[in-house]
Amino acid sequence: MNIQDLLETKVKEAVLQVFEASLPTVEFQPTRKEFEGDVTVVIFSMLRVVKGNPVQIGEKIGAYLVDQVAEVTSFNVIKGFLNLVISDSFYLTSFAAIKNDDSFGSVKTNAEDAVMVEYSSPNTNKPLHLGHIRNNLLGYSVAEILKAAGKKVYKTQIINDRGIHICKSMLAWQKFGKGETPESTGLKGDKLVGNYYVTFDKVYKKEIADLVEIGTDKALAEKEAPILQEAQQMLLKWEAGDEEVVALWKKMNQWVYKGFEVTYKNLGVDFDTLYYESDTYLLGKDVVAAGLEKGIFFRKDDGSVWIDLTDDGLDEKIVLRSDGTAVYMTQDIGTAIQRVKDYPDVGGMVYTVGNEQDYHFKVLFLILKKLGFSWADNLFHLSYGMVDLPSGKMKSREGTVVDADDLMADMATTAGNIAEELGKLEGYSADEKQALYQIIGLGALKYYILKVDPKKRILFNPEESVDFQGNTGPFIQYTYARIQSILRKASELNLDQHVSVSELHPKEKELLKQLQLYPETIQLAAANFSPALIANYTYDLVREFNSFYQNVSILGEEDQAKIAFRVQLAQKVGDVIASAFKLLGIEVPERM
Repeated sequence: MNIQDLLETKVKEAVLQVFEASLPTVEFQPTRKEFEGDVTVVIFSMLRVVKGNPVQIGEKIGAYLVDQVAEVTSFNVIKGFLNLVISDSFYLTSFAAIKNDDSFGSVKTNAEDAVMVEYSSPNTNKPLHLGHIRNNLLGYSVAEILKAAGKKVYKTQIINDRGIHICKSMLAWQKFGKGETPESTGLKGDKLVGNYYVTFDKVYKKEIADLVEIGTDKALAEKEAPILQEAQQMLLKWEAGDEEVVALWKKMNQWVYKGFEVTYKNLGVDFDTLYYESDTYLLGKDVVAAGLEKGIFFRKDDGSVWIDLTDDGLDEKIVLRSDGTAVYMTQDIGTAIQRVKDYPDVGGMVYTVGNEQDYHFKVLFLILKKLGFSWADNLFHLSYGMVDLPSGKMKSREGTVVDADDLMADMATTAGNIAEELGKLEGYSADEKQALYQIIGLGALKYYILKVDPKKRILFNPEESVDFQGNTGPFIQYTYARIQSILRKASELNLDQHVSVSELHPKEKELLKQLQLYPETIQLAAANFSPALIANYTYDLVREFNSFYQNVSILGEEDQAKIAFRVQLAQKVGDVIASAFKLLGIEVPERM
């Protein structure tokens, strides 16, 4: 039992014994630094049940706890807050239980409780960009956090490999590509195909301008531009199974997939299963037909099928066009159902998609509930804000996006420049330096993005992210490397690992308190689908360690028992940093 569980039981017991009242819950918070204490009981929240002066109530509960709970050594009351001092022996006993626990923080997987996490889900007409990076990092990290919290997790994506936007790249390559390939150009396949998406847009805009110049209305010109009409014809041929068009589609998509694989590997994300829109875009039509018979959907005079969600605070939503073709909503309904058929142990899904789709997912989840699927209660839209740069918003069609591969390479270069300026890499070979730059640069990028609450928009500043001070990835990585240096030196001292201490330095106690928060932080992050909680916990742990390091001698201490304990404490902090960063998909270097 952790200290908070123990105290909750005893505080309720105190209220019952002293005030003859039943307290449903107890509110706790960490004791503020300026007051003595380790755990604070909030008295104000009890006043609905216990009538009286909050200070007097606190005094009586505090006295009861000191008398009845061995772990509570003293207390003080500040206004409506009861600050409790917890014994050193409690923290020492707790540390003894966790110091050699390699899985500290994680819980055993419940194989019957699977969750599918969808992320990335790119279009095959362009390479991954900065926006995709946030999506991938969030989805991957949430999947890892859910695993640590005890969930069985399937990582998936649906690849948007069909539609007019794909045909635009195909048509532009066919018209202007002169047969060039990734091999002949030396370009990654996704970049080559993306270049032709940009080419299409340039030609399209030129044709619109030409039509407007001869007197065509702009709205009409946008519809009648010859290259757009050719792309629409190509889409119709694809849907009809035209051999030549399908062969071109397969060839260019394969180029893109190979390019994506390289980017995913460099970014450090992976997937357990893949879905393709070309396989799923007809799914859901049979579900709509069945729902129509049950009265869940209704047909309008033009033959289109809708659902009325106005009683639920939403609006009417189309699910089949008048010509019988599906819309994205229909496909998403069918894909969700198909996933549960493919993985029957899935009891919930997490969709990592930008906040511009908030309404779409409200409608999707509600429709699935109305269709009677029990797992629809466990669907979550991991909505996130866009990523901006100081230069402004990105636009794929105009080729002004920040390419994911280029950004990762630039981050490694930036990390290298800063590290060289700081002069921290004496004795490293060129290969060792480059490997370290990659770890630092990618860690800086990932941490900068993941430390922010997913719902918030981010202004990404590469140089700021690679700062070796403050709430940054490199600062935390540097602290980890410092701990490894301490451990290497300590290994030469032949310390007795079985000696013990009976009293704690205040800085040791603060560090132990922070360590103990790790398991509940994982659970909280899983419940909120928020890697930011893990990132900021790790920063707080590192700050606490650095305060301990600056105020307490470790290897310079004369008492051998204290040296051994402090080395063990430092090692556990290092283990937790590595564990937490692994949940964020970030590596930690042994030396920096």
